[in-house]
Amino acid sequence: MNHYLTMGLVLGLSAGLAPGPLLTLVVSETLAHDYKAGIKVALAPVFSDLPIVVITLMVLARLSDFKAVLGAVSLVGGMVILKMGIGGLKTAGVTLDMEKKAPKSLSKGVLVNILSPHPYLFWISVGGPTVTRAWEFTPGAAVGFISFFYLLLVGSKVGLAVLVGRSRSFLAGRTYVYTMKVLGLMLCTLALVLVWDGFELLGLDLPGLSLFAK
Repeated sequence: MNHYLTMGLVLGLSAGLAPGPLLTLVVSETLAHDYKAGIKVALAPVFSDLPIVVITLMVLARLSDFKAVLGAVSLVGGMVILKMGIGGLKTAGVTLDMEKKAPKSLSKGVLVNILSPHPYLFWISVGGPTVTRAWEFTPGAAVGFISFFYLLLVGSKVGLAVLVGRSRSFLAGRTYVYTMKVLGLMLCTLALVLVWDGFELLGLDLPGLSLFAK
C-alpha cells in the first residue's frame, strides 16, 4: 500500500509544480490580484477532473480481463511519466509574460483544465491503470493514491500561490529549480516501474528491470 501512496505523493507534487496552463493561470492571477485569487484557480482540478476519473475507471474496469491492453496502456504511461521526469530534470525556472494575461476566476480555471490534454492523458495512461491495480491490492490503496495525488496536486499549487504572492522571483529561484530536478529523477524511476508492470501484463520477462519492481 505504501507503494501506491508514494506514487500518489510524487505524481501529485510533480504535476502540481510542473509548468503548464493551470500553473501559469495560478501565478498570473496571484500577481494580478493576490494569493487568494491564485488559490481559487489552484482548486480547479477538484471540480474538473471528477468526470475524467470516473469515465476512465469505468472503461478500464471493462478491460480488466484484457491483460495485453492494460500492459500496452502501462507502457504508454511509463513513457508519459518518463517525459515528465526528463522535463523536470531540464527545468531552469519559469518566466511568465504578464502582457498576455490568462482568464480569471475559478470557473475560468476549471475551463483551462478541461481544455488541457494533460488530465485526460494522465488518467488514461497513468492514473487510471494505477488506481485499478491498487484496487485489486486493496480498496484503501486506491483511495489513498487518489487522495494523496490531489492533496499534493492542489496543495502544491496553493503553496506556489502563497510563495509567489510574497516573492515574484520564486519560480526562477534555485529552490524551485532543484525541487523540480529531484522530482524529475523520482519520476524517471516511477516510469521504469510502470514499464516493468506493462511487460509483466504482456507476459514478458525482463530481468534487467527487476530492480524497479514493487
